Amino acid sequence: MPAAQFDNFSLPSNDFEPAYMELFRSGELYRRSREALKRLKPCRVCPRDCDVDRLADEKAVCQTGRRAYVSSYFPHFGEEDCLRGTLGSGTIFFSMCNLKCVFCQNYDISQRGEGQEVTAEQLAMMMIRLQERGCHNINFVTPEHVVPQILEGLPLAVQMGLRLPLVYNTGAYDSMDSLALMEGIVDIYMPDFKYWDPERSHRHLKARNYPDAARQVIREMHRQVGELKFDSSGLAKRGVLVRHLVMPDAVEDSERIMRFLAEEVSRHTYVNIMGQYHPAGRVSDKRFGEINRRPFQAEIRATFDAARAAGLYRFDSRQPLFGSLPPV
Repeated sequence: MPAAQFDNFSLPSNDFEPAYMELFRSGELYRRSREALKRLKPCRVCPRDCDVDRLADEKAVCQTGRRAYVSSYFPHFGEEDCLRGTLGSGTIFFSMCNLKCVFCQNYDISQRGEGQEVTAEQLAMMMIRLQERGCHNINFVTPEHVVPQILEGLPLAVQMGLRLPLVYNTGAYDSMDSLALMEGIVDIYMPDFKYWDPERSHRHLKARNYPDAARQVIREMHRQVGELKFDSSGLAKRGVLVRHLVMPDAVEDSERIMRFLAEEVSRHTYVNIMGQYHPAGRVSDKRFGEINRRPFQAEIRATFDAARAAGLYRFDSRQPLFGSLPPV
C-alpha cells in the first residue's frame, strides 16, 4: 500500500496493543465469554433468530450446534496488503454460514459444511499456532454464527500469549447483539456489503432483510473502531475496512452502497471494490442466468466513479507481494 494512503490514519507501532487486552486484565473478557454462550439458548446470534437450543446441539439455518466447525487455518496471502503484510494474515475459516449465497466461491465450506468440529481449547491453539508462524493478525472468516464460540476460546488464547489484532471478516449479516458482545474485543471489522436491494438479497443471498442488517451493523462497527488506521509499516491495526464485490447487473446497488458509506458512515471509510466475481456455487443453474457471468469492466468502473462522486477516496490497491518480476 502506498504510504500516502495511511499517513493521516497512522498509529505508533510501539503504542499498540490489541483491544481485548484491557478487557482481559479487568476480567470482562471472561465474563463476555460466559454471557455469549447463554445466547445460544435460544439462539439469536445472527439476524435469522432461529431460536433453537444450540447448547443442546440443536441446529437450524447455519447447521452449527454447540461447537464451531473450522475448515482450515493458515497464513493467508490473498487478503488485502494491509492485512497480509509479508508473513500473511492468520486466517481461520469457519464452516457453514448464515447467508446462503447462490454464488459463493467457497460453497463446499459455507453450505456443505466441509470442516471439523473444534473445542474452545482447539480454537485457542489455532490462534497461537498462527501467531507462532509470524502472522500479523488473527482473521476470523464467516464469524457471524459462531461469536459465542470465538469468545469462549479467546480468553484461553490470551492466557497462552496471544497478542495479535483480531479481524472480524464478515458478510455483514450480523446481529447487533453479537456486535455488542464484541465491542472492545475486535480491532478490525471487515464487512462485505453485497447488495442494497431486498429482492436481489432474497434471490441471491436468501435473506430479504440483508440490506437493513448490513447498514445497521456497518454503522455500529464504525462507531466502535472508527476509520481504518495503520502502523508505520502499513499494516492495519484498528478500524473498519469495507469490501464490496461488484456483481453483474447490479450497478445501482453498488452506487447506493457507496453513497451510504460516504454519507452515513464516513467519507474516510477505507473501501476495497472487488472485481473478481465469477460464477460459482449454484450459479450454473439456469434460474440464476443473470449472474452467470463475470462483471463487465464498465460495471467496475461505474462503481469506482460512484464512490469518488460520493466523496470516498481511500481505496484498496494491491502491490506485488514479492516485488516485480525481472525482465526477460
